[in-house]
Amino acid sequence: MSYDIEKVERAALEDLNAAATGDLTAGLRKQSTTLGSAFVSLFAALPATAIVVNRTIGLGLSHPETKDTIDAVVDLYAKAGVARYFVHVHPQSRPGEIGDWLLSRGLKQARSWMKFRRGRKAPPEVTTTLTIRAASADDAESFGRIVADAFDVGAAGAPLLARLVGRPDWHIYMSFDDDKPAGAGALYVKHGIGWLDWAATAPAYRGRGSQSALMRRRILDALDLGCHLIVTATGEEVPGDPQISYKNILKMGFEPAYLRKNYAPPK
Repeated sequence: MSYDIEKVERAALEDLNAAATGDLTAGLRKQSTTLGSAFVSLFAALPATAIVVNRTIGLGLSHPETKDTIDAVVDLYAKAGVARYFVHVHPQSRPGEIGDWLLSRGLKQARSWMKFRRGRKAPPEVTTTLTIRAASADDAESFGRIVADAFDVGAAGAPLLARLVGRPDWHIYMSFDDDKPAGAGALYVKHGIGWLDWAATAPAYRGRGSQSALMRRRILDALDLGCHLIVTATGEEVPGDPQISYKNILKMGFEPAYLRKNYAPPK
C-alpha cells in the first residue's frame, strides 16, 4: 500500500513537469527525465530554494537500483547547475545501500517527510470567516503566486503552478477574504487515490483557518470522486518546530503512513 501512496505523488510531480510546455520548457530550463526506476524533476532556472520541484522520486521501488543510476541522478543535477535538490528514499527502496551511495557522492541526510493516509471517513467540521471555492481560470495567476511564495519556488515558477488550474486530474481550490485571494490547495486524483498538494496561505491571512478549511473541502471532494485512499505529506516532527501543518493533518483524520528519507547537497 505504501508503494501506491508513493506512486500517486510521483504521478502528480510528473504531471506538473508535463505542464511546463512551450516557453516554460526553455525559460525554466527543464531537464526532467527517468533514470533507473526514478523520476527526476529538474528546473535549473528556479532558485536553490525550489526544492519541492527539484527532486527525485521512486528510486529502487519498481526494481533494485544500481550505483550507476545514483551517479547519473547526482551528475544530472550538478551539470545543470542545481545547487539544492532532494533525492527521496522510500523505506522499501532497494537495495538498502542507496542511502550510502548518496552519502558517498557528497549528499547529506536532510529532514525527512512524513507521508500520511486516511480512508473514507468524513472530515471534521471547520470554522473560518474565509470563503472556500474551486479556482477558476481567472484565479490561476493568484494561485500560482500564493503557492510559489509559500514554497520558495520563486516568481519564475508561479506561471508553471498556475497551469495546474483546469488541468485534467487536478482540482484546485482557494480561500478568499471577500474578493481577495487568501490561500490555496490542490487535489490530484489518480486510480482512486487523492493526493493533497500545494497547501499555502498568504502571510496576511494566516491563523484564520484557511488551510484546515481547504483541506476539508479537498477531502470531501476526493470522497465524492470515489477515492478509497487520500494521502498527503509534510516535514517530520523535529524539536523546536511548532509543526502546524503536521497537527492540522492529524486533526483532519489522517494517520502517519511512513517516514521517507531525503538526501540533499549540503547547504
